[in-house]
Amino acid sequence: MALDKFRIRFRKVGDLRFLSHHDLMRTFERMLRRAELPFRTTEGFHPKPRMVFALSLPLGVAGLNEVVELELTEELSGEEVLSRLTAQAPSGLDFVSIHRIPLLVTGQVCRAVYRLPIPLDRRANLPDRCAELLAQSEIWVERAHPKPKRVNIRPYVLDLRVYGELAIDLRVTPTGSARADELLSLLGLSDLLDTGAVLERAALEILDETQPVRCPSSVVSCHHQQLATALTADEQPATDY
Repeated sequence: MALDKFRIRFRKVGDLRFLSHHDLMRTFERMLRRAELPFRTTEGFHPKPRMVFALSLPLGVAGLNEVVELELTEELSGEEVLSRLTAQAPSGLDFVSIHRIPLLVTGQVCRAVYRLPIPLDRRANLPDRCAELLAQSEIWVERAHPKPKRVNIRPYVLDLRVYGELAIDLRVTPTGSARADELLSLLGLSDLLDTGAVLERAALEILDETQPVRCPSSVVSCHHQQLATALTADEQPATDY
């Protein structure tokens, strides 16, 4: 039985952004075992650590404030857990914070913010293109997986902002969301990724940590002050336990 549970925020940057979600899970499992943490495991013939990643990262996207939740069979301080994990972490995986949470709580992402540097010569008309896109009542995109279909992503697009870089502010629900690459394609910016620009997921908002984000009938920008802090602050590892 689990006796303790932590929510850990971490960064996945550099070459590690090319690590798939499945491989990231395996990396965390190795770290947990090498750190000799008393983690709770699943049942069955091949027990695995009981850990939950709030939202998987697309391949190639850097994560600046990702979330994983971990169950332990013994009570440890957050500082001890973070210290042991940090000692085993590969280059490109950095821990931002750790917080103890109730055993029955599982984080549900309600908002995600992506950002992409925009070259100076591509910025002139970008605010107008963002405004035109946000003014639409419907934004339809074609998706191929798991089967071909058309999806209206407008309910998931909270805001698009340009301030030297493009910030894509998306609502996330249990049944779906928009994808950052879909917005980049609609704005004519997909080629920037092909030429080496790095898309970053700068912030993840968890439902139990903030007020729910409701589906907007028009553009809604909520918690901008908190978001600005997440986008600009150089966060240091923090504990709350």
